[in-house]
Amino acid sequence: MKTPKKTVISLYTEEERRRRDTTSWTLVQGVLAPIQFLVFLISLALVIRYLTTGQGYFVATASIVVKTAVLYTIMITGSIWEKVVFGRYLFARAFFWEDVFSMLVLALHTAYLGALWTGFLDAWGQMILALAAYLAYAINATQFVMKLRAARLQEQAIRDAAAATKTDMEFAR
Repeated sequence: MKTPKKTVISLYTEEERRRRDTTSWTLVQGVLAPIQFLVFLISLALVIRYLTTGQGYFVATASIVVKTAVLYTIMITGSIWEKVVFGRYLFARAFFWEDVFSMLVLALHTAYLGALWTGFLDAWGQMILALAAYLAYAINATQFVMKLRAARLQEQAIRDAAAATKTDMEFAR
């Protein structure tokens, strides 16, 4: 009895997968993502400390600036990765909505820097803006983690389907 064939739509074509797996930019993203998340957690704790105690404004501010610098770094290198893998710097089919939301994350972090440098918001307002940027970042990071998990599951399904086809062909002999 034959098993029904499932059609699996992959995030990557075979060529895109090959480029993804051979470019050093994949490793760069793999290193920067957890670093950014660690910086985010530390900075989030410092911002919350300032908001709850009124102490540590300078260190909280410095941590937000560092977090923003890491964000810009991962966005620039991620754009290069996307160009190498998909042939465009942003908004590739596979990561379109993640990139759209990344623009909001960048806008909020940049707005924080603008507020800090111009004094447009007081310290409390700056920290609230940073929290908004961090909430957007957390949502965006979740989007990427879910997309990468989906890619792994899809690639496993493709391997399973290929193995089943090979077995079916061998059995048919």
